Amino acid sequence: MAEALKRLFTRDDYYAMAQAGILKPDERVELIEGVIYRMHPAGNRRALCITLLNDILAVLAAEGRISVSPQNPVHLNDFSEPRADLAVVQRRRAGLNPANPISEEVYFLIDVADSSLETNQQSKMPLYARCGIPEAWLVDLVKGILEVHRDPGLDGYRSVQRLRRGDRIAPLAFPDFEIAVESILP
Repeated sequence: MAEALKRLFTRDDYYAMAQAGILKPDERVELIEGVIYRMHPAGNRRALCITLLNDILAVLAAEGRISVSPQNPVHLNDFSEPRADLAVVQRRRAGLNPANPISEEVYFLIDVADSSLETNQQSKMPLYARCGIPEAWLVDLVKGILEVHRDPGLDGYRSVQRLRRGDRIAPLAFPDFEIAVESILP
């Protein structure tokens, strides 16, 4: 049997496929390390968790400290443009920063997982660390746990803290902004 040809796609390839109609506008996909992945559909609990997080982070956004980019691409490198459920990025204003946020603009990324937990843990978290994202949160809806990944390195995050209901967390970039874990778990 002949060996399958595997090709990694760049961001330019990815966008060209979208423009050519190969990737449909309503298709939920993301580019991770040169591979195009179909995104898991958002179930009710996942959607509610994303909404709760967005509402909490809206306080920082209203103060002008951040922008929250929900389920939009984040440009990490020429082969990766994942769609974190929420990207907490430097303040964006109309007419400025017209492109998708880049890794240097990211304070932290949040992914919410039920059936996609393994993909997030094995693919996205290590990618975020290699690209220098200082902090990434992974909400495990099945176990009711918030994993807080910090101290990025080429081999992944060197610090992973697992928090449950009753715990509180403050983002590294905003130590004065504490969040109760139970407030984000549906």
